[in-house]
Amino acid sequence: MMEVASLFLNRPIALTEASLALLRVGFQGGGNAEAFLGERMAAPDAPYEVIEGIAIIPVSGVLLPGSGWSWSGATYYQDIRCSLAAALQDPAVNSIALIVNSPGGTVSECFDTADLIYQARGDKPIWAILDDVAYSAAYAIASAADFITVPRTGGTGSIGVVGMHVDVTASLADAGIKVTTFQYGARKTDSYPTTPLTDPARERMQADIDEMGEMFVALVARNRNISPEIVRNTQAATFMGEHGIALGLADQIATPQEAISALLRA
Repeated sequence: MMEVASLFLNRPIALTEASLALLRVGFQGGGNAEAFLGERMAAPDAPYEVIEGIAIIPVSGVLLPGSGWSWSGATYYQDIRCSLAAALQDPAVNSIALIVNSPGGTVSECFDTADLIYQARGDKPIWAILDDVAYSAAYAIASAADFITVPRTGGTGSIGVVGMHVDVTASLADAGIKVTTFQYGARKTDSYPTTPLTDPARERMQADIDEMGEMFVALVARNRNISPEIVRNTQAATFMGEHGIALGLADQIATPQEAISALLRA
């Protein structure tokens, strides 16, 4: 689980509470990466599938920075960006469908990926077709598309950012282990698990989270052409189907099959 921990601990992340709870259990129990990201899989032969001129780009599972192992329960931002760039240049592709079903992921690379999708508007139609939910970081990605469809019982929202700090000092003391840290710079070890979290360190970390949260609000407000106040007032709640549409977070109720058919006619 340590390779997963390096992506999520002491970094701003955009995940739903349910996924965060699973992540916490994994950290506490020492679970492996497969427990959170699913099984490792062979990399796909092509960056996307083309169906009648529509490039199908999956945005599923936990969203991670970079590119690497293919997991059954994860997608890498770099893979999304590479697939988008290739589809925009592919003469066999008339439009692009982001098939989204994700609880979110890391903030790292999320906003940059959303910006690239937003900047590609007008080149070819780009739809975010929710297979179920687009929450948190996944909603940031979906919001950048021209059009968003959501199933009746699907969900949008969770427009917020969180951070986690693990303090192992009590466990080390119980085990009779004393850690002595030598450092240059008063803030160098603020986020170390072997350093008790001080009030000033907590305030600095919260300030970073607040800044990222406001960036998220501004991104969604721009992408969906709604006021930042409306986005901020969602308070990172999730919204089922029509409720998300009423707030301007999605455009139409549709199953993925109905949405693909509509995109073919667009």
